[in-house]
Amino acid sequence: MSLPNLIYFLKNKVLQNTAFCALIVSCKAKTCGDNTTFLLYFLQFEECFLETKDDLTKLQKDGSLLFQQVPMVEIDGMKMAQSRAIGNYIAAKYNLYGKDLKERALIDMYVEAIIDLNELLMTHPFQPADKKEQHFATIVDKATNRYFPVYEKVLKDHGQDFLVGNRFSRADVQLLETILMAEECKPDILAKFPLLQSFKARISNIPTIKKFLQPGSQRKPPLQEKDVPKLMKIFH
Repeated sequence: MSLPNLIYFLKNKVLQNTAFCALIVSCKAKTCGDNTTFLLYFLQFEECFLETKDDLTKLQKDGSLLFQQVPMVEIDGMKMAQSRAIGNYIAAKYNLYGKDLKERALIDMYVEAIIDLNELLMTHPFQPADKKEQHFATIVDKATNRYFPVYEKVLKDHGQDFLVGNRFSRADVQLLETILMAEECKPDILAKFPLLQSFKARISNIPTIKKFLQPGSQRKPPLQEKDVPKLMKIFH
């Protein structure tokens, strides 16, 4: 799940009586840090977008970006880099990371695997015109033959509403986010996966996530080809 998405869920679900303040620096495209806003509702956070190359250069020069890249999240007195490290920190802090070491290992395994598919989906708009068709075929093949069958089996064998244990975790958020992105690419991609269809409907109807999926929320829209040149100017 993206950083803005993770923060959104926590803000809306987990931290209803908790003061929280975070600053997220990313770009407006779904490719940058979007696996972090699904998880926070009444917490206080500000999201700052890079609009120009100068915006990025300024942050790099003043030392705000540890590895010279975004996303960066300022939280608890730290300026954190790397989406997965940030996601792990937020998940651990707000009890979205399992009840013990075994559950945490399963969450890590499920998150890391589905991120591989997530990254394929995010890079599709950047493919050259003559490579797009093959890249799309690769996405569909890996989604329907490698990744989704595994999560379908996990849900069947586990017999619970969630991937790990009997409560919502970061793994559920990441899987939902990737399913939604895959459906943006191919609307019927879950046709052969009834348990994943039920999972999507169930998690999407958690009140805070349902709100986040409505038009006008902070969820980033799919990256459009027309946005690619602007992103290239910022980061290259």
